[in-house]
Amino acid sequence: MKAFFGSMTGRVFITLLLGILISATLTQLVADLERQRVIEQQRDQHLLERAEQLVMATEIVPASARSVYLSVANRPGLRLEVAPPKPPAEPPTTFARALAARLGEGYRITSSGLRPPSCDMPHRQTVLYGLIRTQWRGACEALNVRLRDGEELRLSVLPPRSAFTGPETDYRSVIIPFLISIAALAYVVARMTTRPLKVLARAAQDLGQDINRAPLALTGSSEIRQASAAFNAMQARIRQYIFQRTQMLAAITHDLQTPLTRMRLRLEKVGDAELQERLVGDLSAMQEMVREGLDLARSMDTTENMHLLDLDSLLEAVCADAVDAGQSVELKGQAGIAMLGRPMDLRRCLGNLIDNAVKYGRNARVCVERLNGAARVRIRDSGPGIPASEMGRVFDPFYRVETSRSRESGGTGLGLTIARNIAEQHGGSIALANHPEGGLEVTLVLPAYYPDK
Repeated sequence: MKAFFGSMTGRVFITLLLGILISATLTQLVADLERQRVIEQQRDQHLLERAEQLVMATEIVPASARSVYLSVANRPGLRLEVAPPKPPAEPPTTFARALAARLGEGYRITSSGLRPPSCDMPHRQTVLYGLIRTQWRGACEALNVRLRDGEELRLSVLPPRSAFTGPETDYRSVIIPFLISIAALAYVVARMTTRPLKVLARAAQDLGQDINRAPLALTGSSEIRQASAAFNAMQARIRQYIFQRTQMLAAITHDLQTPLTRMRLRLEKVGDAELQERLVGDLSAMQEMVREGLDLARSMDTTENMHLLDLDSLLEAVCADAVDAGQSVELKGQAGIAMLGRPMDLRRCLGNLIDNAVKYGRNARVCVERLNGAARVRIRDSGPGIPASEMGRVFDPFYRVETSRSRESGGTGLGLTIARNIAEQHGGSIALANHPEGGLEVTLVLPAYYPDK
């Protein structure tokens, strides 16, 4: 769940869901408040008509029977009673002016400063599915009414006894489907929005493993098509750049082989045996550097086709070749996985790591195991190890740790560079660490192949 909300899909989903919920809530709140205002106006209009009818009907009744009549005629929300007038304490209200206009001349309507006690009691309306309560804002006041015959009455306009207009509704049956439909809509929109980004991210990841992968299809919105076209153009430029650099390096190293061979033949004619030995040693170092330079160029070339490989069989073959060459190599464990890879490149990668262990640590103890859907190959030697400050630099081309790797021991500093290039092209990684019991341990991690993914 944490990974989902941390992803682009989760963030877009939350943003859309909250945005829709807030917009719907505000819209419902405004609609409920407007509905409440209309109800208050309609009730005031209804009370105004009832007050007009009640006053005129009371005037017809004889004065001696008006109290009895009013006790029967009064209804909830409006009460007319015979009472001494109160001095006007406030200007005429809207309700008072409207009633006076309806009754016409001969009647006098004034506002009394005495409010009915029920006006100060809480009379609330429920809005937003009953989650919010608002105060009743309709007419609620006491008026002095003088009839045409001079008798004074008091008219009390009261609030409704209850804000409910019917049985209580279970709003869960409304809110829950509403939330589910909004969440589903937000999730669909989030998936549609982030799917092109996932395709671009996957293409960028695959590009690091196979520069010759098929270009992206130009589909989707105009922005996505533009981004895909830019990605394809970038891939083409990188492929051309790598091809030119690889070709140049391969041509240089290949062309150097001929003059170096001629130099070796001519050195055989040197009469000074000691000088001849030194020159032949330097020439051998140059030839080794040329060969590894050619291997480096080949490690950057990804034209070899990918094949489904059994890593255990490949590792056994590499270790057997090393043993046949007189190297002290020991293999333990099995990964039991298949992987997609380039056989020649992987042999070169594993061979370089084993050669380094034997060359600088006298032996190589290879341990392979399966770990979280990947194969982990650990190659440990018995050498002095590498200082911690040099760990990050040993992968640089031609870099050598002089204290442990002398010219006499051979090597040009390209073995780890070549191995790392090949591992990264297969989606793997290489890490170095000094083992607590001594020696350097190289850890190679290669992903397994799952056809259903």
